[in-house]
Order: sequence, then structure tokens, then C-alpha cells
Amino acid sequence: MTDPILCPECRGSRVQAFGSMFLACQFCGGLGKVGGEHESAETPPPPAAPPPAWEHRVWQDPAVAAAIPCRYCLGAGAVTRIDRQAGTLVSVPCRCSAL
Repeated sequence: MTDPILCPECRGSRVQAFGSMFLACQFCGGLGKVGGEHESAETPPPPAAPPPAWEHRVWQDPAVAAAIPCRYCLGAGAVTRIDRQAGTLVSVPCRCSAL
């Protein structure tokens, strides 16, 4: 990350001219500066692994959260996973069935 500097593409004007049309600068996103919190040259690294299904953003939707009673078993009452080392399918009662 670097200190904020003027955008090298638009020179801080925040726009790029295409004939008589002005569009937001593609490099800085129309901010006029790059670096610091506006770093456009670096893309964030991808996450190491996707988040677990029960932490997915769909659970923030009240309709989905109301329709499906449990995020772990999706209302089935049991959680199932594949044990690759043993080559078996393992099912255990979900913690929601104990409540």
C-alpha cells in the first residue's frame, strides 16, 4: 500500500474524455487519486477457503432465515459429512434437535 497520489491516467480530474463524452476514470474509479485506501493497482488475495455454508450471506435475508429452521442441518435434524480417510459417510444428530 502506498500514500495517496494523483491518478496517473486522469491526473486528478476524475474523468476521461472520449470525444465530447466524459466518463469516470477507469483506473481510479472516479476518485482522482490512487494509493492508501484507494489502491486500485493491487487486488486483494483470494480467501484460503470458502466460508462454511452456515456463514453464507443468504442467512441475512429474513425470509430465508424464517423458512429454514436450522443453518447446519437445513431442518433435516442430522448433519452428514464424508470421511475421506475412512471412505464412509458419517451422520450425527444436529445440535438443533437437542434443543
